[in-house]
Amino acid sequence: MLRIPFLPSLGLTALTTFLFFTACEPRPETDAGLGVSTAEETPVADMAVEPRVPEWEKDAVIYEVNLRHYTPEGTFAAFESHIPRLAEMGVDVLWFMPIHPISEKNRKGEMGSPYAVANYTGVNPDFGTLADFKSMIEAVHDAGMYAIIDWIPNHSGWDNNWITEHPDFYTKKDGKITDPINPGTGESWGWTDVADLNYDNPELRDSMIAAMQFWVREADIDGFRVDVAHGIPVDFIEHAADSLYRMKPLFMLAEAEVPEIVNNGAFVMDYGWEMHHVLNQIASSQGASRAAATDGSNIAREEAKAEDKATALDIDRVLEKYNDQYRRGYKMMFTSNHDENSWSGTEFQRMGEGHKAFAVLTATFSGMPLIYTGQESAVDKQFEFFTKDEVEWGNYEYADFYKTLFDLKERNQALWNGSYGGELVKIQTGNDENIYAFTREKNGDRVVVMINLSADPQSFELGEGDYRGTYTDVFNKQQVEVQPGMQRQLGPWEYTVLSNR
Repeated sequence: MLRIPFLPSLGLTALTTFLFFTACEPRPETDAGLGVSTAEETPVADMAVEPRVPEWEKDAVIYEVNLRHYTPEGTFAAFESHIPRLAEMGVDVLWFMPIHPISEKNRKGEMGSPYAVANYTGVNPDFGTLADFKSMIEAVHDAGMYAIIDWIPNHSGWDNNWITEHPDFYTKKDGKITDPINPGTGESWGWTDVADLNYDNPELRDSMIAAMQFWVREADIDGFRVDVAHGIPVDFIEHAADSLYRMKPLFMLAEAEVPEIVNNGAFVMDYGWEMHHVLNQIASSQGASRAAATDGSNIAREEAKAEDKATALDIDRVLEKYNDQYRRGYKMMFTSNHDENSWSGTEFQRMGEGHKAFAVLTATFSGMPLIYTGQESAVDKQFEFFTKDEVEWGNYEYADFYKTLFDLKERNQALWNGSYGGELVKIQTGNDENIYAFTREKNGDRVVVMINLSADPQSFELGEGDYRGTYTDVFNKQQVEVQPGMQRQLGPWEYTVLSNR
């Protein structure tokens, strides 16, 4: 929850461009825990789904694994060598991009999209075997981490066995199976490498749930990241989630920004897309961004009212909107992911010199921080999507930076996820267009965060609030006294993160 003692008029009334993505190609959005159990959230009796969410989600950090690019071999076995360093960096959840065989028919590029699934219970032979996958999952668990896999229920590849065995599972146009259609125009999105699934068919629903249950039962995965969750009927999402939660506690992430499917208990987390685009726009407004290669055929846009500038004040607008819309769960916050990297640019291209400032913000905000393959090595490269494009790891230049943030999140309850963490309370500075300052507190643990979200040096005065005290700067380890009325200065894109733990 966001509490703002005084909020002046916010500068941005609508985001310039809403880019909502599917993981396949971007698309607009139209205890051993027995559940999330806090008074602030929706009572289970009032939800359509009775969620069983694992207790470890309370302070978790998530990392997206692009297995194709990760190692020269691009296999489950080769990835295992990276598991210890990711655990050491403070990662808790590994989200694996699709592990399934990729369709060859209508394939895009040399290797095709991982989101064109040829067999929902099969393993991509380029990655290894089912036994190799199970071995990797066991290694993840032995390292004290958890694994979720990408799931693609909106569409399949054109040579998926269901195409021939169950053609009635698919949407038809003029009597023929069709690729996904833009409901606004009636025309194709351009995702010609996939066929649209039709959830009016009860047998499809049962088959899709059975396939998801297979991976929980056979491979002991810990949850799913559900692709295009905003395009799937809500009643199916509820049925699927209820069936899966009955098996064991699971972590469910929706690739969506749809309050209903979080409020109903189906998912514990969805994407903070709108916040992410505001952060990109703040960087652009400050002249921090630079040119990036984009592919219009892979991006579906909905144009909103154009605005010239975004400032730090617009963060509050989005947080207030989230608080109004969501009764439970929390957001995944990020500066990059596979969609952003391939289709919109790296964090260096979109955020320039501000990329670390925005990473600090997303790691200390309300919500769970995500980092994507290569970010710990400061890789400034847009990875190819339809072919192999190996990561050059170097010396993991940013690993210590992320470890500092993730270790802080683990030890300081104020930064825990959702209602496990502390309320975000804005600190007024008299310079709130440029400075974003806030405090969070939970069970005596407190942080104070001050970030200059501009390309110029900024001076400011800390406003009233209950945060007076002695803290440790988590990056330079120095003791710092903080109290209302203090004068502070921050250089361009500079940040200060203070903790009493």
